[in-house]
Amino acid sequence: MSQPNYKRTKHSCYYTYVAMSSIFSLPPLLFVTFHDSYDISYTWLGTLVLINFCTQLAIDLIFSFFSKYFNIRYTLRVMPLLTSLGLFVYALVPMLAPDMAYLGLAVGTVLFSVSAGLSEVLLSPTVAALPSDTPERDMSLLHSLYAWGVLLVVVVSTLFLTFVGTEYWMYLAMFWAVLPLVSCYLFCTSPIPDFAVNENTASKTGTRKSLGFIFCLMCIFFGSAAENSMTNWVSSYVESALRLPKIWGDIFGMALFAVFLGLGRSLYAKYGRDISRVLLCGMAGAVVCYLVAAFSPIPIIALCACVLTGFCTSMLWPGTLIFMEEKFPHLGVAAYALMAAGGDLGASVAPQLLGIIVDNVSEADWAIGIANSFSLAPEQVGMKAGMLISAIFPLVGIAVVITMRRYFKKREGANG
Repeated sequence: MSQPNYKRTKHSCYYTYVAMSSIFSLPPLLFVTFHDSYDISYTWLGTLVLINFCTQLAIDLIFSFFSKYFNIRYTLRVMPLLTSLGLFVYALVPMLAPDMAYLGLAVGTVLFSVSAGLSEVLLSPTVAALPSDTPERDMSLLHSLYAWGVLLVVVVSTLFLTFVGTEYWMYLAMFWAVLPLVSCYLFCTSPIPDFAVNENTASKTGTRKSLGFIFCLMCIFFGSAAENSMTNWVSSYVESALRLPKIWGDIFGMALFAVFLGLGRSLYAKYGRDISRVLLCGMAGAVVCYLVAAFSPIPIIALCACVLTGFCTSMLWPGTLIFMEEKFPHLGVAAYALMAAGGDLGASVAPQLLGIIVDNVSEADWAIGIANSFSLAPEQVGMKAGMLISAIFPLVGIAVVITMRRYFKKREGANG
């Protein structure tokens, strides 16, 4: 019997990551429009972000413990439809019933966030299960395409909103909703490999309870925290702390961050090796970038540090998955879901913590005193303090990676 041709399957996974990147990058570009057009407060708009992360985290945890009850092939093929459905609801309800705009945005967010959670727990193990001579590079390329997708969405959407008009935002959302439909067709016409679904290869061997797996969970948590603190705050930081024009924050901040994020993952996909060393260098580089961004008195240098954080953190999430697959081969969906939960937890906790620090420091008497001494606004001091505290995540990540490397080296020495 001939071996199925999985090349189409791999390309389907690659395309899907690009097509679904609008889930993460489109909503923040529309928040000001929602505020002005539908009188939705920024607090309620921020709640949409919380709904997004909580929904994804819930999907991660459900698959971590109940993946054996799901038909993976069916779920993989339905996943893109949920993305399209969510984006269509997101666009059509505010357009057809403006008084129910927020309800439509919330329901749409839940739907495409379910799809986002499924993509995190299904696409990586699918690529890992495909026959390949360079599995670690395939994984890196998969995650690099997410970054290039974010760049595509930011640039195209910014141009559309600028030249067509923000009042037509719903047609932009519907455009991005069409792309995942192609993913559904691709998965329906591609062979899906067999791979472990539940704890047969993970919990029965004690993997998910092992110290090594816990190190991997900690690594992806701190790596995701280091990446997403800057991702979520770079635009505001450039505008409020560095006092540069807003377009610098959107284009030279968000877009260039995505460029360097994609560049780092693409370079590893082509030339990468020794992933544990890459993780260590990435954590160390992120610490340096956060410190330079916080302390540099020259705005352009601080902006460069913000952008280069994308390069330093580019392999922290996918690199941890590659490292886990090297040390614990063929774990299955449950282990990937648990790793995604750790990453999503870091992605939600870190930006929220940074926001709390900014608010509290900006109102503190000592911060106001420092601001007056250096001719700064209290908000600038708060932003810089938040950026400084965020350096703790990759700093702790360095200790985790060093300990993790020593643990596996000692374990392999004992076994060999």
